[in-house]
Amino acid sequence: MTTTTLINTVDKAPAVPPQADCAAIPLIGLTRTGLRSALADAGVPERQLRMRTGQLWRWIYNRGVASFDDMTDVAKELRAALGERFTLERPEIVSEQISNDGTRKWLLRLAPDELGRRQDVETVFIPEDDRGTLCISSQVGCTLTCTFCHTGTQRLVRNLTAGEIASQIMLARDRLGEWPHQLEANPDAPVSGRFITNVVLMGMGEPLYNFDNVKDAMEIAGDGEGISLSKRRITLSTSGVVPEIVRAGAEIGTMLAISLHATTNEVRNKLVPLNKKYPIAELLQACRDYPGLSNARRITFEYVMLKDVNDSVADAKRLVQLLKGIPAKVNLIPFNPWPGTAHECSDWGTIEKFAEVVNRAGYSSPVRTPRGRDIMAACGQLKSASERLSARDRKALQEAAG
Repeated sequence: MTTTTLINTVDKAPAVPPQADCAAIPLIGLTRTGLRSALADAGVPERQLRMRTGQLWRWIYNRGVASFDDMTDVAKELRAALGERFTLERPEIVSEQISNDGTRKWLLRLAPDELGRRQDVETVFIPEDDRGTLCISSQVGCTLTCTFCHTGTQRLVRNLTAGEIASQIMLARDRLGEWPHQLEANPDAPVSGRFITNVVLMGMGEPLYNFDNVKDAMEIAGDGEGISLSKRRITLSTSGVVPEIVRAGAEIGTMLAISLHATTNEVRNKLVPLNKKYPIAELLQACRDYPGLSNARRITFEYVMLKDVNDSVADAKRLVQLLKGIPAKVNLIPFNPWPGTAHECSDWGTIEKFAEVVNRAGYSSPVRTPRGRDIMAACGQLKSASERLSARDRKALQEAAG
């Protein structure tokens, strides 16, 4: 029997009250340069720009304030002026699910676009004994149609903005109580002061097809006076957008994960159709060229275990040969089923044999423990749960209205 908890937040106030003026300019997502320009446009004197930019930056990203009124070292008149022109609004939490293993999944509703449409994305937090990993999305939907991934069955709607990407981290900190003022009042706060120690861009979408917004969001996440996550604690996962991989290393500077999943072009063409454009040899060359690559900065290769598709000992031996010379580790991912899939998870004995071959070759090959399966929050499952939950929330609202 599952102990999944669903917290319906439809009838609760969101973390930040919606702005009455839909033309208010979002500050979350602006880099330091962008924030300085926004303040200049708002009439902040040139001689004050550096100071005011630093003040707002720390209030927004280090302290997590949701209102300009909370910025106590900013003059009251300026706070009022900022509130009239700008917004600190986060996405709305439609629902929160808590798995029986402690995994949390949030369904987030984004602000209306220029046509008034509101889309949803999902963010997942995975607590472990030695870390807490937040899996964030970079797009609404996806274009890649990988056959083992449920997200790939949802058409691409749009890219997320830098603010919508960064807001997922901030909203998770809201809910987990990770901002400094929350930690001070929490007797169970971790010694490190961090519930979220790692961020992975492994949610909905292909990050390298939203390069500029991902870059800006990760600049914000890694800023030492703000969210202050080490770039070595942030991992960008790509299905293999070869032309952008080396650029990502140079300009974004996070750790890199490759969704490989096959050892021949024939099989990978079926599992990851992007391989037809950028075959395995080109992908691995881009990995070898990744800036800063070393044993201390290895590339993670993700490999979902699909029964009778890519899980043979011969596949394991080919994988070892493919990775030769690349500082790497291999994450073996038991396939997480979803409604309508044609794939099955490899047998456990098969996974162990596969891992043994890779380990003997000197590559770390942990088998990722499935987390959040009961709430469709596991790797490759994001999508359909959102649609069901959205419908459930609408029904709840209708019932509440009588």
